[in-house]
Amino acid sequence: MLDTGIKAPDFTLPDQNGENHSLSDYAGQKVILYFYPKDMTSGCSKQACAFGELYPHFREKGAVVIGISKDSVASHKKFEEKYGLPFTILSDTEKNVIQAYDVWKEKKTSGKITMGVVRTTYLIDENGIIIKAFDKVKAADNPLQMLNEL
Repeated sequence: MLDTGIKAPDFTLPDQNGENHSLSDYAGQKVILYFYPKDMTSGCSKQACAFGELYPHFREKGAVVIGISKDSVASHKKFEEKYGLPFTILSDTEKNVIQAYDVWKEKKTSGKITMGVVRTTYLIDENGIIIKAFDKVKAADNPLQMLNEL
């Protein structure tokens, strides 16, 4: 996980519609940047839906929400449509941004050690500085936690 107080690494990735987004596009706004393991899974769906429900409150506080996983643009489109997600989901199939944000780690699942995305959320200020960082977050609780951080 990256430290607070540092400049968040910029990136350019495609969203669920295939349009590119860069972190620098959001200069002047707070950004909730969350990394999650996989579209359509129980925990990831709970987290995304909770961010979606609270999204108007994030916008009221001048923040945007951006989710990133290694799933494809097509997978993200299905995820967005199934749950009516109002925020941007970015596809990092090459894992370049996932690795830049230090969220690709060893994970122990059902006794097996594998590599994967550790659920992590960063709060980035209007100047692109990481001001809060949370790893191993609880999917269902993370959106409200982040709203309270604003």
